[in-house]
Amino acid sequence: MTLIDNQIRPNASALLPILLFLVTFIGTGIYYQTQGVDYAFYQLPSPVAVLPALLLAIVMHKEGLNRAIDTFLNGAGHSNIMAMCFIYLLAGAFATVAKATGGVDATVNLGLTVIPSSFILPGIFLISAFIATAMGTSMGTIGAVAPIALGIAEAAGIDKALMAGVVLSGAMFGDNLSIISDTTIAATRTQGCEMKDKFRENIFIAAPAALIVIVLFFFLQTPAPTPDAGHIEWFKVLPYLTILVLAVLGMNVFLVLAIGLILAGGVGLVQVPDYSMSQYTKDIYAGFGSMQEIFILSIMIGGLGAMVKAQGGLAWMGLQIEKLIALFSRSHTEEANERAAELGIAGIATLTNTCTANNTVSIIVSGDLAKELAEKHEVTPKRSASLLDIFACVCQGLLPYGAQALLLGSIFLISPIEVSAHSYYVMILAVTGIAAVFIKHQLRQNAKR
Repeated sequence: MTLIDNQIRPNASALLPILLFLVTFIGTGIYYQTQGVDYAFYQLPSPVAVLPALLLAIVMHKEGLNRAIDTFLNGAGHSNIMAMCFIYLLAGAFATVAKATGGVDATVNLGLTVIPSSFILPGIFLISAFIATAMGTSMGTIGAVAPIALGIAEAAGIDKALMAGVVLSGAMFGDNLSIISDTTIAATRTQGCEMKDKFRENIFIAAPAALIVIVLFFFLQTPAPTPDAGHIEWFKVLPYLTILVLAVLGMNVFLVLAIGLILAGGVGLVQVPDYSMSQYTKDIYAGFGSMQEIFILSIMIGGLGAMVKAQGGLAWMGLQIEKLIALFSRSHTEEANERAAELGIAGIATLTNTCTANNTVSIIVSGDLAKELAEKHEVTPKRSASLLDIFACVCQGLLPYGAQALLLGSIFLISPIEVSAHSYYVMILAVTGIAAVFIKHQLRQNAKR
C-alpha cells in the first residue's frame, strides 16, 4: 500500500475546496471575534460553511457533473461514515435521557461525597474525567460539572481560571478515552480498529499524563471545605457504570449504547415522578437532534473528502509527507520510518484541528491519509487511531476559540484564553504522546541488542 495511488495523479489544486471551507469557517469566526460576538467561531454552523467548498469541488471535478455527484454520494454514504453517524445518534440519545432522568446529577453527587477538603482540584478533575468517559462528550461534561465547580471555587477562594482548567482537563481526558466519544468513533472507524484495542493503546499514554496532572493539581490548591452534596442515588448512576464496564469488556459499541439507553429510560420510568414513556421517546429524539450538526457535517465531509481524493488532493499531501519522512528518517531503518510516520500522524491531526477548531472534524478530514501513512510504514491501526485522537484532543484543549474553552469562559465569566492557559492535562498529554513515540522505538531497539 502506498500513499500515492498510481491511478491518481497528485494534484495540489484539488485541496482548494478544503482550503475554502477552512477560510470560510475560520475567517467568519475571526470577523465575529473582532466584533465582540460571543462564541464567535460558532456563529456560522460548520455544515453551512462547507457548502461553498462542496460547490467548488463539483465545479473542479474533471469528469463531469454526474460523476462528481456520484463520487460525493459514494463518499458520503461510505460504511465508516454511516456507522459513525448512527453511533452519534445513539450516544446523543443516551446522554440526553441520562441527563433528563437525573443520572448526571447523581454521578456528580457521588463524586462530591468522596472529595476530601485537601483534594478538591484533583477530585473535580476525576469527577469530570469519569463523567466524560461515561457520557462520551466533553461539552456535556462541562455543562454538568462547570456550575458546581464554579460554586466550589467561589466558596473555597480558588482561582476561577485554575478551576476552569481543571474541569477542561478532566473533560478532555474522559472524552479522549471514552468509547462512545465521537472522536473515538471517528478515529477507530477511519483507522479500522476495535474500540477496545484503541482504548488499551490510548490508556498507556493518557494515564501517565493524568497521574502527573493530579499531583500538580494537588500542589496548586489549598485545603478548603467542599459544599454539601445531595443524596446519592445509586440506581441513577447504574447506566453510567454499566456502559463503562461493558465498554472495557469489549462489547460492541452499538449494543453498549442500546443497553445504556434502555437502562437510563428504565431508571427514569421507575425513579422519576411523572416521567412517562412518551417523555422517554421525546428525550431519545431530542438526543438525536443534539447530534444533528456533527451528523450532517460528517456526511458532507465524507463526500468532500472523496472528491478531493479522486482529484489527487490526498495523493499530493501523501507525497509531501513522504518527503518529510525521508528527511526525518535519514537512517532509512524500519524503526526510524515508523517513528517518523507516527509523528506525521500526530502532526496531521494537530494541523487540521487548528484549522477546524473541532477535534472530530479534524479526525474525519485526516483519517484516510493517516490510515494510508500507517499502512505504508506498518503502524498498527490501534496506534494510528490513538495518535489521531490524542493529538486532536491536545490541540482542541489548547484552542481559545474551541467550543470547550468558550463554554467554560462564559460560565466562569473569564476569558477563554485564561481557560486554555490552565489546561494543564492536554499540555502534559502532548509531552507523554511524543515521548511514547520515541520510548516505544527505543525499547524495541534495546530488545534487539
